[in-house]
Amino acid sequence: MKKVLIAILMVAVFSATTERGSAQNGSSMTVPLRAEFRKAEFTARLETLVGRLLKDGDVPGLSIAVIKDGKVFLNQGFGVMNATTKEPVTDATVFVAASLSKPVFAYAALKLVDAGKLDLDKPLIQYLGKPYIENDDRINLITARRVLTHTTGFPNWRPKDDALKIIIPPGERFSYSGEGFVYLQKVVEHLTGQSLDPFMKQMVFEPLGMTSSSYVWQPAFETLKATGHDGAGHPNERRKPNEANAAASLQTTSLDYAKFVIAVMNGTGLKASTRKAMLSSQIKVDEACRNCLGSSSTGKLSPFVSWGFGVGLQQTRDGRSFWHWGDNGDVHCYVLGYPEQKLGIVVLTNSGNGHAIIPEIIRETLGGSQPALAWINYESYNSPGKVFYKVILARGVIAIDEYRAQKKNHAASFSLDETQMNRLGYKLLGGKRVSEAIEIFKLNTEDFPTSSNTYDSLGEAYMIAGEKELAIKNYERSVELNPKNDGGIAALKKLRGQ
Repeated sequence: MKKVLIAILMVAVFSATTERGSAQNGSSMTVPLRAEFRKAEFTARLETLVGRLLKDGDVPGLSIAVIKDGKVFLNQGFGVMNATTKEPVTDATVFVAASLSKPVFAYAALKLVDAGKLDLDKPLIQYLGKPYIENDDRINLITARRVLTHTTGFPNWRPKDDALKIIIPPGERFSYSGEGFVYLQKVVEHLTGQSLDPFMKQMVFEPLGMTSSSYVWQPAFETLKATGHDGAGHPNERRKPNEANAAASLQTTSLDYAKFVIAVMNGTGLKASTRKAMLSSQIKVDEACRNCLGSSSTGKLSPFVSWGFGVGLQQTRDGRSFWHWGDNGDVHCYVLGYPEQKLGIVVLTNSGNGHAIIPEIIRETLGGSQPALAWINYESYNSPGKVFYKVILARGVIAIDEYRAQKKNHAASFSLDETQMNRLGYKLLGGKRVSEAIEIFKLNTEDFPTSSNTYDSLGEAYMIAGEKELAIKNYERSVELNPKNDGGIAALKKLRGQ
């Protein structure tokens, strides 16, 4: 067993030098877009594919809806709703849609634009008539257009218990923000005199026949809703939101969401000019970031990926398609639609590993070039880091010791990069494998001794382990390397009781 695990680890890590980047999340997709397929053959192939991916990717369950010729071609559940209870996923299973909530709300907001009740370019603060944030006149620059194109300058989410702030000038560049959608939600609720869920029911769910969708908990979901699972496969407590959130709280089925995708394809419920604008590039995204408020922004714009109103867009040899991803930590989702070909897919999973397998599902079902999957850049289920994680779970710290020894023998060709190791450490930390996480973070400081971030992560792990002096030592080194590390400075104050 030991020899087998070491062999797996070596193959996985060596593969990093030949596959890193190219096979990551579909960026190497070169198969043609498939517009024609037969149902029996397609279903059989999908069942084999998904069965394997659920096992290899540690995903308990998922639901898929495929759209062909502008109609639902297939809607099917796979795996289980809960890894403990083993209740099977069916085509009626309700999933948390996470950020797939945003396009549905955007569509409803655009219907208000068509009705003359909402102006895309009127400052939102003029609708509310009261301050939304304090002491920043730039709030007067934030409009519905800015929200729907993620150019508000807001963070994705404000730090807990902190006031919301505008970080960069509104309109300066794309930076993904759930806070912006919550702001627009408050304006819509004020304009209509309705809370979000009944508004969405009236504007979207009932007209489109989305009978199993809601932004808040429904009693019917008790037996229908899938449970989210962390990266280690453990079921989390099932969320039952009582307060609607336009950016993240939609609960739906793959069939319901496919009905929405078809409506967007056809422009149902929208003026022709509005539907065209929704699916037209409003702003290009930075190649290197989704949350682009700080140093992560390179200023180099993607030639393939941009944003419309509430949806991502990608321009490839197959034409323009719209897409969006969802990630609430323990649920991952993805939607993709080709308006001209009337082709699309909805994938809803109940796992924090969902995006590790979704690219392969897209490649083997619809095919086509998918630069958006490369842009969101989730780690593949068969990446070196993911395989190393499984080995560590099986063997503990000894697997890390073996990795360290093998790396010495094979030098640079036998190593994960700083980001991969850091991600692996936090995955272990999240799974309560603190001792293993500490060893991974220590390895990262050995390999990247001038990186402030590696010492910051190690300091955090020691703090969680209750090793106060070691935590202080590593945070101090992190701040020494990067005096602007505000998180490290705050951690040191806390550890010193200041």
